[in-house]
Amino acid sequence: MKLATLDITLFSVYVIALIGIAWWVSREKAGHEKDTNDYFLAGSSLPWWAIGASLIAANISAEQIIGMSGSGYQIGLAIASYEWMAAITLIIVGKYFLPIFLKHKIYTMPQFLEQRYDHRVRKVMAVFWLGVYIFVNLTAVLWLGALAINTIAGVDMVYGMIFLGVFSLAYSLYGGLKAVALTDIIQVVLLIFGGLFLSWTALNLISDGQGPIQGFIDITNQLPEKFDMILAKDNPHYVDLPGISVLIGGMWIMNLSYWGFNQYIIQRTLAAKSVQEAQKGIAFAAFLKLLMPLIVVLPGIAAVLLVPDLAKPDQAYPSLMTMMPVGLKGVIFAALVAAIVSSLASMTNSVSTIFTMDLYKDKRPDESQHHYVKVGRIASFTALIIAMVAAKPLLGQFDQAFQYIQEFTGFFTPGICALFVLGMFWKKTTANGGLVAAVGSFVFSLVLRQFWPELPFIDRVGLVFLLCVVLAIVTSLAEKNGINENAVDLNDIEFKTTSGFNVASIAVVCLLIAFYTVWW
Repeated sequence: MKLATLDITLFSVYVIALIGIAWWVSREKAGHEKDTNDYFLAGSSLPWWAIGASLIAANISAEQIIGMSGSGYQIGLAIASYEWMAAITLIIVGKYFLPIFLKHKIYTMPQFLEQRYDHRVRKVMAVFWLGVYIFVNLTAVLWLGALAINTIAGVDMVYGMIFLGVFSLAYSLYGGLKAVALTDIIQVVLLIFGGLFLSWTALNLISDGQGPIQGFIDITNQLPEKFDMILAKDNPHYVDLPGISVLIGGMWIMNLSYWGFNQYIIQRTLAAKSVQEAQKGIAFAAFLKLLMPLIVVLPGIAAVLLVPDLAKPDQAYPSLMTMMPVGLKGVIFAALVAAIVSSLASMTNSVSTIFTMDLYKDKRPDESQHHYVKVGRIASFTALIIAMVAAKPLLGQFDQAFQYIQEFTGFFTPGICALFVLGMFWKKTTANGGLVAAVGSFVFSLVLRQFWPELPFIDRVGLVFLLCVVLAIVTSLAEKNGINENAVDLNDIEFKTTSGFNVASIAVVCLLIAFYTVWW
């Protein structure tokens, strides 16, 4: 199916406007040339609304919209735990992690690891993250984004990926993080209203024009099994979301690692004006996360009734888009592309930050600020090209790309989480202890997957995290060095939060309790 002329026109206006606004906000005063702080941390000047919007824009992309809708089609509302639990995770990150990171005035997560541990840890993790961002995250966003464009507009997958890559570079390559973050408010508004309209229309179709509320009642009556938040052991998808352990086990590790230690997510909070501004942005993002299942999961469930015979679950969201009226289809298409390119821009900017500040600058420390910014731009461009080439071989055969991403990252997430948590909150953790935790994560995960294959991967993540913590503690104590000389001085960190942040935190927790009580 192809888009109508009106849809293409509306979409083209969006593309041109976004690029123009991005270049406008990226302009510099006469005589001022972008330095690394400007390019990689937006001059440490981001306001709370830009931080919150940019967190969501970086997070919600093709893998979330297409992938989670596919999982909603296949599994149901239970997959929304990734979104809803992320809300409370953000609150934890804002209160306990951000004050530490901002106190250390870092550009990157590997930089913090060098300050806390040593140079080896920084290099190992920098190389690891570059590999993951390019060969897992970027490839997933490009492939699923191209799949959506192919389904909706009939554009060949290769040309779809090229368009997405060129579009993201066009508005982010010059301005860096500032261009990305300050335009993300536009992206998020478009994403939310476009996504909500698609959900509204789908529910209205299910109710035969009786309205979305009646449509929601109908869908819950016709598909009650799709609204179980806690899956029973006899559920065929229990292995993906293993019952109550979703709330108390490995999903916490997945979320803490993603929202707390993931460069392309945390980078916009490192660019905040202050800790308080960053925390306000975090709270804003937490409320937006509570809304996301309406946009990324509910359409997949609705598709079970509207397009029941899909070849692959990941076709659910694009198939629903083809049912939207002319004109509005162009707006929703723009919303989907907005989510995709904002994530691409965020990821490539983080790749360039890690490559430039953690690897390149170490080898050539005496270059000019202009030189480092230029290297960062080259790194962004190169990363996208590599991801385009690798996308089909890596993701072309998977039915549910979101589950593939979780499964892959689950091999390394427990060790990363142990590395950071112990590094921040246990003063005796040594560099060797941190390294064996990071490496042990892969080894433990591989052994458990091989010899205990029936263990759900979320449970495996939780178990491996505990094993990594024990291994790091044993290794650190065996060195008999006492308190590490690079340990974080928690007495020097201000963990007290504002009353506004505290009220927002309580509201998020209460809403989550209500959601799980209703759909237990």
